[in-house]
This record gives sequence, C-alpha cells and structure tokens, in this order.
Amino acid sequence: MQSDAPRTTPGSSAPPRSGAGAGGPGSFTGLGPSSGLGPFAGLAALAGRQFGLFPELGSEPGRGARPESGPAAGPAAGPAAGPAAGPELAKAVREAIGVLDLSAAGVRTERAWAADGLACEEVSWDVGFGPRTHAYVLRPAGAGDAVLPGVVALHCHAGMKWAGKEKIADPPQGPAPEVVRLREGIYDGLAWAGELARRGFTVLAHDVFTWGSRRFPLGDARGDAYDEAAGPHEQVVAKHCTVLGTSYAGVVAGEDLAAAAYLRSRPDTGPVGCAGLSGGGLRAAMLGAFDPQVAAVASVAMISSYRDLLDEGYLARHTWMLYPPGLSRLCDLPDLAACAAPRPLLVWYGEHDEILPLSGMRRAHAMIERHYGHRHAPGGYTGIFGDAGHSFGRQAQERVFRWLARHLIMEEGTAWR
Repeated sequence: MQSDAPRTTPGSSAPPRSGAGAGGPGSFTGLGPSSGLGPFAGLAALAGRQFGLFPELGSEPGRGARPESGPAAGPAAGPAAGPAAGPELAKAVREAIGVLDLSAAGVRTERAWAADGLACEEVSWDVGFGPRTHAYVLRPAGAGDAVLPGVVALHCHAGMKWAGKEKIADPPQGPAPEVVRLREGIYDGLAWAGELARRGFTVLAHDVFTWGSRRFPLGDARGDAYDEAAGPHEQVVAKHCTVLGTSYAGVVAGEDLAAAAYLRSRPDTGPVGCAGLSGGGLRAAMLGAFDPQVAAVASVAMISSYRDLLDEGYLARHTWMLYPPGLSRLCDLPDLAACAAPRPLLVWYGEHDEILPLSGMRRAHAMIERHYGHRHAPGGYTGIFGDAGHSFGRQAQERVFRWLARHLIMEEGTAWR
C-alpha cells in the first residue's frame, strides 16, 4: 500500500505540466467550441466571453499560482479575477445555487439491531417538507457510549433512487437483489459504510431528497421499475427547484448539512468528516465547502473541471445535481471543492473513469493543489490517481478509510484540529 502523500501518488498518472490538460489558474484562456452541441458548438465560446465563465481565482494577482515543484508546476498565473477558494467563495456559491437552511427536527429512533460486528440504529427526522428522512447510524459492537469520530457516508446516484442509504449500509433484513447487483459493480460487493464503522467510527448513512425514504411516489413501481421512472422525473424535480429559487443541488446540500449537524450533536460522536462516491462525492465536496465544521472531506470519482466535461461531451451522463444554475459564473467545480481548505481534502481520481475525462481530472488536481497552496496548507490536499474506473472498490476504500482515521481519530487525547 502506497503512503498517503499530499500530491499525486507514485506510479499514477501525473497531471501534465502545461497545455490544455494542465488546468488551473493561468492555463485557461477561454472556452472553445463544445463537441456536445453539434452545429451550435460556438455557443460555449460566446457564453464564456459574455458571462466570464469559470473565472480564475487566486489570493493575489499573479502570486501563489505555481507550486515550487511537483506535477502541477508550470507557468505562473495572470491576474486573479475572483477570491481564492475559501469562505467568501463558498458563501457566494451557497447563495447562487439556493442552498436551503434546514435542520433535523424531531429525531427519533425507529429500531435498533446488531449484526456483523455492528451496533445499528435506524433514526428518522423531519426537515420541514416531504416524508421523514430515515438514516442508519452504525457503530462497532461493544463501543457502548464511547465517543468515536463520525463520518457522514453519502450514497451515490448510480441511477438507483428506490434505495438510498441501503446502497452503502445493510438494513436488518439484508440488501435487496438490485442493491447487491449495484454493489458488485461499483463497490466490490461491499457495504462500505459498515466496513468503515467497524474500524472505530460512528457512521451516518441517510437518505436524501428523491432517494429512499425521501423518494417521490411514482405510481406503483418498485425496484428497477421505479428507477426507470425516476430517471426522466429528475428533470421535472430540477425544474421545480429552479423556479422556486433554489436548485436540485441546493436542496440536496441543505439536507446533507442538516444530517451533518445531527451527527455532530450526538454525545457519542466527536469530530465529523464525510465521504462519498460519484454523486455522493459531489455531495461530499459541497458539504465540505458549505460546512466549516466538517473536519475532513473525501470525494471519490467525481471531481473534474466542467470545461473538460463540456469539451468532451460528458455532460449528458451526469445528474442534474451537478449543474446548478449560476455556478459556472462564480467558479469551476474544483474551486468549490477546494473551499474546504485548509481542512484536509482527499480526492480520488479513477484513471479509467468511464464518465469523467482524464484531462478534466488532471486539471482539477492542479487547480485544487494551487488553492491549497494559496491557503498555506499544501499538505492538506491528497490527490490520488488510481488504477480504477468510476467506482469505490476495496483498494480505494482501504486508502480512504486509513486517511479518514489519520485525520479524525483522536491521538493522545487531542483531535487533529
């Protein structure tokens, strides 16, 4: 197992030193034609010029844009057009995408059970609209009332909305067949929230807006049939959110913020981090940006520059949650992820990811590395390019779990912060 270095790991694909794939402030001069728009490809460049999309962000004009060494080293940036990634940018994005102010009210325990070395609870709460949110709280069996570090485990999208938390945590009756199939494809067959809890964490896996206990009633469909109906329904949900002054991402982020606050409120839980794959990785990045009390953030197989998603025609393969209106006028996705700085951030990039361009991931890595340099926390960012696709398999889980333990578990009576 390779060591957790704060840069691209040895033996991985390092970001290029210059050119279109290098990314980050200084290497981007505009949007070219978008291959995904066919005869209207010129719209990208026109909109980019008119609205100043993906402004270069930095702490000071022409300063701090180039690390002294490493794979992201390259030409220094020109004048910055916006604030460095941090609280000011996070606040602006939060307002632009309409993140809801929610809380977990009326929390109650629905049931408790023990299984496979875990003490498990199902809890529920009310966020103020829709069905109650249900969540699993997982702790090692025998932990009793001991205070353990917490992790908000954020389930993926994966085109499956009938199940939410169950994709990553087992209910008492065991996983449904469609969940088993999904896990085999992207999690190496593992319920990773439970795997993490057994290592000494309080893990919260909750449903979120449009998933599981928070899903919409779509006729009598269940399981795979429900997911077929939920796919096209997502655009209807996104349209409603936008008209109501929020966004699909803003509603989901609001619910995740409420969940993290609940986990921190538990007397058996200490510092809280978060982690997730794909759509869960996007949720982790947003949670880390918007909640300064989240102590460590791990985003798996999700972070890429929007510029490369646009150029290479990947946009249609992702959820509406990835495209909140107004975000691109403020920043790129890696800029938002880097708002967690100087707190620890791990981003896992799959070198063979089927739905994210490698050029976009390389650009993202360079951008985040520079932002952490601006915040005088170059060791706070860990970027890993793994020999994997769009997945969170056993090897990646092992790496992320060890990283979370290093940043969240108390050593000699003192938390990392």
